Amino acid sequence: MLPYSLEHICSYSAKLQNPPEVIGPVAEGLRVNFYVTSGEVTGPKIRGIVRPVGGDWLTIRTDGIALLDVRATIETHDQALIYIAYTGVGDMGEDGHRNFLKGVLPPKLPLRVVPRFQTSHPAYLWLNRLQCLNIGEADLERFEVRYDTYAVR
Repeated sequence: MLPYSLEHICSYSAKLQNPPEVIGPVAEGLRVNFYVTSGEVTGPKIRGIVRPVGGDWLTIRTDGIALLDVRATIETHDQALIYIAYTGVGDMGEDGHRNFLKGVLPPKLPLRVVPRFQTSHPAYLWLNRLQCLNIGEADLERFEVRYDTYAVR
């Protein structure tokens, strides 16, 4: 095994528009868009807010796997803008697709994603060089998501 370590960069949470925008069944699965309405970023390396301009363009496959396609903007406490984009998976269970079509969502959805950051702010250029891992959870009763972000070293 090759050596690696994880460094905690930040944690963040975001509130999502309720209800989500349901496009409906498409060839790849069920298309559902969750838009960010607000959020907060805390941690040892980044602090600020998640601006209300992003979202998750989610596809729920027929096997219940949710494929995330998220884009958002973080505004740091010192007014830097950081673009974050990530893909990943959430397992809604074998009946997740069918249940969503009936309006039944799991109360909690574990999320595993790989974010990338982009910024031009001099204080945060180091973010552009990282590959990160987010361990998170969607609370689909409260329409909130939260993540811990780790740089893979």
